[in-house]
Amino acid sequence: MENEALLQAQSIVLAGQAIGAGLAMIAGIGPGIGEGYAVGKTIETIGRQPEIKGSVTPTMFVGCAVAETTGIYGLFVAIMLLFANPFLKYLG
Repeated sequence: MENEALLQAQSIVLAGQAIGAGLAMIAGIGPGIGEGYAVGKTIETIGRQPEIKGSVTPTMFVGCAVAETTGIYGLFVAIMLLFANPFLKYLG
């Protein structure tokens, strides 16, 4: 009976980890949308004022790099939840 309860608890923790990893990967949607919007607006700005290209492009790249870190953090959390199993050690 005790082994059955432990197995059930481990199953619940593993299911929660899988759901959490899936939710963490949703974090990759935001940077994709944000970077696409930023690049589109940069191209629009360069199309209207070609002489401003030198100052707008580096700013866009810095903004895209900062936005991409959100997706990388989400990927890290998902991998940690899937493979490190940080919660199973509390079940015994």
